[in-house]
Amino acid sequence: MCGIVGVLGNHEVAPLLVEALKRLEYRGYDSAGIATVNNGRLDRRRAVGKLVNLSDLLVHDPLAGKSGIGHTRWATHGAATTVNAHPHRSGHVAVVHNGIIENFRELRAAVEAAGLTPESETDTETVALTVRMLMDQGASPVEAARETLKRLHGAFALCFLFNGEDDLMVAARKGSPLAIGHGDGEMFVGSDAIALAPMTDRITYLEEGDWAVITRRGAMIYDEAGRLANRAETRIQIDATRIEKAGYKHFMAKEVAEQPVVIADALKHYVKGGALNLPEGLDFSTVDRLSMVACGTASYATAVAKYWFEQLAHLPCDVDIASEFRYREPPLSTKGWAMFVSQSGETADTLAALRHAKEQVAKVVAVVNVPTSSIARESDLALPILAGVEVGVASTKAFTCQLTVLFLMALKAGLDRGRLTPAQVADHLSALNTLPGLMNHAMGLSAEIAGIAEKLAEAQDILFLGRGPMFPLAMEGALKLKEISYIHAEGYASGELKHGPIALIDNRVPVIVLAPRDALFEKTVSNMQEVMARHGKVLLISDAQGVAEAGKGCWKTVTLPAVAPILAPILYSVPAQLLAYHTAIAKGTDVDQPRNLAKSVTVE
Repeated sequence: MCGIVGVLGNHEVAPLLVEALKRLEYRGYDSAGIATVNNGRLDRRRAVGKLVNLSDLLVHDPLAGKSGIGHTRWATHGAATTVNAHPHRSGHVAVVHNGIIENFRELRAAVEAAGLTPESETDTETVALTVRMLMDQGASPVEAARETLKRLHGAFALCFLFNGEDDLMVAARKGSPLAIGHGDGEMFVGSDAIALAPMTDRITYLEEGDWAVITRRGAMIYDEAGRLANRAETRIQIDATRIEKAGYKHFMAKEVAEQPVVIADALKHYVKGGALNLPEGLDFSTVDRLSMVACGTASYATAVAKYWFEQLAHLPCDVDIASEFRYREPPLSTKGWAMFVSQSGETADTLAALRHAKEQVAKVVAVVNVPTSSIARESDLALPILAGVEVGVASTKAFTCQLTVLFLMALKAGLDRGRLTPAQVADHLSALNTLPGLMNHAMGLSAEIAGIAEKLAEAQDILFLGRGPMFPLAMEGALKLKEISYIHAEGYASGELKHGPIALIDNRVPVIVLAPRDALFEKTVSNMQEVMARHGKVLLISDAQGVAEAGKGCWKTVTLPAVAPILAPILYSVPAQLLAYHTAIAKGTDVDQPRNLAKSVTVE
């Protein structure tokens, strides 16, 4: 997802814009730029690559002004080039944009018919050209922006800056998040509160379809129908938006290490006096079906949770990838619930799926890391996972916190539906309380795993195997590895090995087996033996009993502490994350900002 920032300030704005954009780097980007208005004159600077390139450009070619907009772009329409970088300018207007304008060809034809010629390959430039065309026809800046918004189809967050207007910005959102920050005689715009945190803790979140006319005196916000809208101003916790590596080489390393603490924090929040303390309204007693929808890592969290809800609560559960959910047209029950899981709470496909399901089910529940996000606000009930800011593109602590909260919800469902007694729930909670300590133990294996990763880094293909709830964890482990090391990896159910993937096995293909000593262990070991019989290199990750029984003949083993089998997916996430991290380090790839990926995907 791209990043937007805008400032109507009392000081030189270029350094503020660049600093704010740095706080949005974690989203992923391949070019950056800023535009300012100085003494009524609109100007801009753009650069391809990291923000340091833009900073260097500004040293040699400074940009003055106390009003400005900035952008980090992740290429969609058009390659990562300077001419395609934002802000886009045409005549008296400059614009930055997150999202996709679906009808840009139609808009481009209209502006070309008016004699205007695009310079870039982007859909965004057509927005600037349309505003210019309308201003050339006599519209004021606000009128031209408003009329342009009416003509746009697609998903967007937009911020406009105008030549000759030192005290005016226009901002709008539809499908992509945007927030307005309030200062003392200053106003700000940002993709999220993180970008604005150093400048203000007073935030107003634009709702779907909102647009705003912003001056230093404040913001006039209008809804999609053009009516004045009274949007609440909220105060954010500055500490909750702090982005620091805290001595770690990478954000991912820091976030992996934070997992025992954030899971303990989640347990303190949702468990009181040894009993569940979940929000009111979370009563599963009359629910006849649960539909869980998510993307990427969050989808693997729901796939694990499906085992829990069905085994602990006997609650039928569907799991869908959000981008496929609407198009599958699943029959939804009016007694059923739909649950949407998203780290950012802004994932476009997940948000679209939520809106599709909302009128068809009894309740919409969100599991998110950002309680002020669009998905949280549009749900009937939202449960924060309390992971804190996650900067690394490859999700780690958010995944294990999602699993923790989903497990607690499955316990509540089992209790509500009479499948679990209070004593059984207490036993599960007691086991859950041991997890932070067990995860600390697993973290101590980092150096050992780093040694294994040196060899994994030489592979071109890697397979992950697991059974039961370890199967989705195998897929998550494979996703982590390919995300940041760029090695092709796939996760399979162990029993599916002989239905195709075994054809890939030879002495050059490492096979990572996630196998706690549980009821399915013997079957998993049988599949593992099939790999070794074909000279496959097996890395067995198990507990001491499992390694003692099945470790002989394996290429490598990693021994984790024993854990309640039902909680193994949470604990075994740690070595899967560390394998990916250290393999990426060995290959020298960009751990926190891997190529082509964005932290929050806000376009479909």
